[in-house]
Amino acid sequence: MTRTLTRSYDNHDAARAGVEQLEAAGVSSSDISIVGSDGKTDETNAAEGAGIGGAAGLLAGLGLLAIPGIGLVVAAGWLASTAAGAVAGAAAGGLVGTFVKEGHDKDEAEYYAETVRRGGSVVSVRIEPEQEGAVQAILDGAMPIDRTTREAKYRAVSWDRLDENASPYRPPVV
Repeated sequence: MTRTLTRSYDNHDAARAGVEQLEAAGVSSSDISIVGSDGKTDETNAAEGAGIGGAAGLLAGLGLLAIPGIGLVVAAGWLASTAAGAVAGAAAGGLVGTFVKEGHDKDEAEYYAETVRRGGSVVSVRIEPEQEGAVQAILDGAMPIDRTTREAKYRAVSWDRLDENASPYRPPVV
């Protein structure tokens, strides 16, 4: 039975490295998705991201997607297509709903969406049970964010869920 493994990363480069390793290990690009934002995503960044990742099948298809409450993101793969369909059809949940549809619980989905909103990237992979160990090792080897620690930081500043009506996140100026 197919299930989805997802990891969040602080930046697109770390997520991209994981995607490239997955493809090198033989995971089909049709089973991999990446969604990310650097807080200043624009068409230039999307083009640069696609160019940098051009050697990998999935990364060559990076494009822009506007997600309510998050803003513009660079995205590729089935997760991006599902989120785009939800946004275009005004379906409830946007990116959060997409993660839930793919088997994540609501709390996980909120965390992954908030990570993208705050400039991180998320990689999701559809796997068969026999692939689980190898795919987990690759995703974890790309240095994902520790969810427990990061959620604690989010909650320390009064976050409890993604607000799809909020303006895109802008980090505090220090």
